[in-house]
Amino acid sequence: MKNTHFALLVLCLFTTVSLRAQKEEKDEKAIKAVINLFFEGLEHGDTVLIKKSCTSQPVMQTYMADRDGNWQVFTEDFSELITFVGTPTKDKYDEKIEFESIMSEASLASVWTPYKFYLNGKISHCGTNSFQLVKTQEGWKIQYILDTRRKACK
Repeated sequence: MKNTHFALLVLCLFTTVSLRAQKEEKDEKAIKAVINLFFEGLEHGDTVLIKKSCTSQPVMQTYMADRDGNWQVFTEDFSELITFVGTPTKDKYDEKIEFESIMSEASLASVWTPYKFYLNGKISHCGTNSFQLVKTQEGWKIQYILDTRRKACK
């Protein structure tokens, strides 16, 4: 009888851990898909994709050196990004990211993605993106982006 109870306990624990791992894997895929959708919109000048990947009022900030070399946080207006991306240009923008860290719980996710930004095929700058996502009725959405920008890239 003791062995049966122990076996049931082990089975319940294994099932719980397995189900949690499956949910985390599903959330991780959905989180990556939203971030990739954002960058697809940037690359193709598709403002609909960018808006679809974000909440209605996302916050965008950059931490970089000003003209005097002093590091500062600059807040960017999301509507200005949408206007910029939606304006036709001959320039080709491409940001290559790596998913380094994804942490999530039921309704909040934090994602760390080092990147290199290319302008017309040549590296322009690099740094790291920090995304904060929230889970809405429509799924995961980007609420906050803070990135660093450096000219010296490897």
